[in-house]
Amino acid sequence: MKSKAKASRLSVPADQPLSGFAYSRSHFEELVDLAIAHAKKLGATDVGAEASEGCGLSVSVRRGELENVERNRDKSLGVTVYIGQQRGNASTSDFSRKAIEQTVQAAYDVARYTAQDPAAGLPHEQDVETDMRELDLFHPWNIDSDAAAQLALACEDAAFACDPQISNSEGAAVSAQQSHFFSAHTHGFRGGYASSRHSLSVAPIAGKGDAMQRDYWYSSMRHPDELASASAVGRYAAERALSRLGGRKIDTVECPVLFESPLAAGLLGSFVQAVSGGAQYRKSSFLLDSLGKQVFPKHIDILEDPFVLRGKGSSPFDDEGVREQRRLVVEQGKLQGYFLSAYTARKLGMRTTGNAGGSHNLSFHSQRTQPGDTLDAMLRKLGTGLFVTELMGHGINYVTGDYSRGASGFWVENGEIAFPVQEITIAGNLKTMFKGIEAIGADVYTTGAKSTGSILINRMKVAGN
Repeated sequence: MKSKAKASRLSVPADQPLSGFAYSRSHFEELVDLAIAHAKKLGATDVGAEASEGCGLSVSVRRGELENVERNRDKSLGVTVYIGQQRGNASTSDFSRKAIEQTVQAAYDVARYTAQDPAAGLPHEQDVETDMRELDLFHPWNIDSDAAAQLALACEDAAFACDPQISNSEGAAVSAQQSHFFSAHTHGFRGGYASSRHSLSVAPIAGKGDAMQRDYWYSSMRHPDELASASAVGRYAAERALSRLGGRKIDTVECPVLFESPLAAGLLGSFVQAVSGGAQYRKSSFLLDSLGKQVFPKHIDILEDPFVLRGKGSSPFDDEGVREQRRLVVEQGKLQGYFLSAYTARKLGMRTTGNAGGSHNLSFHSQRTQPGDTLDAMLRKLGTGLFVTELMGHGINYVTGDYSRGASGFWVENGEIAFPVQEITIAGNLKTMFKGIEAIGADVYTTGAKSTGSILINRMKVAGN
C-alpha cells in the first residue's frame, strides 16, 4: 500500500498516529525491525520488510437516495527473505510478535525450497535513497458519511438540473482514502510516508428507451480542497451524456483519429508496458531493443518527474527504496531509457531506473504544441476524421503492437463536430500509431500518474457499416 508523507510535516510525534490512523510510524519501525532481525537470526542473507495501513470512507447515492456507506481499514506486514539468490515472500495482517515471526519463518521456508535466480536480490547500496524529499502527498479529508452523501447528492442533482433529457443516473460517489507505510531492508534503506487520494464522480443517463446514452465524469486529488465542485462535475458529466444522443455508425474508412486527452493517457500506458524491463527481458514487446532508436516523431518528448508536489504519481523512492530521478524517457522521438527495477535491470545487464512499482508522473509533450491548442484547435487540425471519447475492450497485443478497440465519439468535418458516432472499431499498430502522432493538444488532463493533451494520429482504420 504505497501511499506516503512525513509525520513531521503535521507536527505529530513519530510515536503518535497521524490523523485517522491506528498505528504510528515508530510502531511500524518496530514491527519492520522485528521482522528483519528474526530473518537474520534464521540465517537469511538479506531481508526487506514493510508495514502499512490504509483507511477511508466511500459513499454512493442514486436518484436522490443513499445507496452505500462503506468504511475500510486494512493493515499488512510483508517480508521478503533472501538466502543467497533464493527468494521467499510472505505477509500477514496480524501484528503480534508471534504472527510476525511465523510470517518470517514462512518466507524463509519458501526461500529454502526456491530455485536459485541469478537476478534475485536487493538493489545495490549506492542506488538506495537516503535523503527523503517531502512531496506534500498527505492531506486527510475530515468528512463524515452525512457530509459525503450530501456532496454526492449535490453532484447528481447538478447533472439532473442540466437538462430535462437527463432521465436517469447510475449514481454519484464520494471517496476519501489515506494510507501510510514504513519499509526497510538490509542494503541500507529505511523510509516511509503517508498519502491521500480523494474523489468525486457521477454517471448520468440521457434520453429514453433504445436511445439512452450514458457518460460520466470525476475529479480526483490528493487534497480535498482541490477537487472540482460538485456542480461542475455533475454538469459536465450531463453535457457529455447529452452530446452522445443520436449516435450512429459510419461507413468503414481510413482517416485521422483524435484521442480525447483522458483516453490519450492510455497510449502513454501502452508505451510504458512496451518499454518496461519485464517486457524487454521476456522479449514480449513490440518495442524490443529500441533503446536509442526513433520510436516517435522528432517533435515528441516524454518526461518522467517523480517530484511533482501533490502529484498522483509522486514518490521520493520506488518500491525497493531506490533513488528516483527526473528524466526524459523519450527525447526528440528517441527512446532514452527503459522502466527498470533492480531485478529486471539485472536480467538485462543494466542498472535500475527506480521504477520498481511503475512509472512516476509521465507527461507527453510535443515541440509543436502552442498555448492556444485547445480542444477546438485540435479538432480543426483533425479536419475531417474521428474524435474518440470512449474506448471499450482490451484489444492490444503487446508482442506485435496490434491495436483494435471498440470506440465511440464524434465524426468531425472541416474541423467541426458533425454528429455522434457509436458501435465502431478503431484499429492500427501501436508502433505505426506512435510514429504517426501529428500533434498533442494543450488541453492537458492528468489520469493517475500520466498527463497528456489530446493526441492526433495521422491515420487509422475505422470499422463501421
